[in-house]
Amino acid sequence: MAFTLYSLIQAALLCVNAVAVLHEERFLSKIGWGVDQSVGGFGDEPGVKVQVMNLIRSVRTVMRVPLIAVNSVCIVLLLLFG
Repeated sequence: MAFTLYSLIQAALLCVNAVAVLHEERFLSKIGWGVDQSVGGFGDEPGVKVQVMNLIRSVRTVMRVPLIAVNSVCIVLLLLFG
């Protein structure tokens, strides 16, 4: 398989899909990354763990509908062009 722009986009899409399907209660809370573990004070700089959790929540919230469309387009392209 050659390294093309389509394969790079497909790899990024797979990574975004992996982040989008993470479930907080079933998976993330078992490794200590649940909702209740991210308690910080006012004016404190958020740590890396809190920022990653915010990124995961944002991807799950914002990218839900666009991921369905992009996945559908990738599947159709893969079916048409192999």
